[in-house]
Amino acid sequence: VARRLSLRKHPECHSMAGGKAIEHLAQTGNQELLTFPLPMQQYRNCDFSFSGLQNLVNNAIAQKEKEEGIQEGEILSCVKDVAAAVQHAVTVHIIQRTYRAMLFCIKNSILPSKNATLVVSGGVASNQYIRKGLQNLADANDFALLCPPPRLCTDNGVMIAWNGIERLRAGLGVLHSAAGIRYEPR
Repeated sequence: VARRLSLRKHPECHSMAGGKAIEHLAQTGNQELLTFPLPMQQYRNCDFSFSGLQNLVNNAIAQKEKEEGIQEGEILSCVKDVAAAVQHAVTVHIIQRTYRAMLFCIKNSILPSKNATLVVSGGVASNQYIRKGLQNLADANDFALLCPPPRLCTDNGVMIAWNGIERLRAGLGVLHSAAGIRYEPR
């Protein structure tokens, strides 16, 4: 979405990654000026998919460009509202699907009856709007929410290293010798 909105050309976002730019612009946008149907509402499972939402957003952007008489690649006057609406739709989709997963785990006794924890990491965990929505979900269902600091949520290499540190501290799955292990760099 950030690429389609040409946010690298936006004066407030030229040096930001796409997700960060969407979050930044969404803070002052009106999410109610555009509404996007939530993906996969007809499926009663825990799967996530954003492809349908992406198509809807691309079509809405094209329509707004037509209405404003601008070419693809130029900045829409309503770019902040688009960012807010997209961020909100993504957040609600994530919350709904995560809630289904939580209910499934509880129903099937996969999680402990007390002290259940929802762990969120990666790029999605750096978005404060999404994080707040997941915190509300966790609180409403007596789950703890565990998220690394946002500065550690931007690079998968950092996340893998952080996971390794935590596993090392806990003594879980730690190899004390690499002898006999084959690997191929890519």
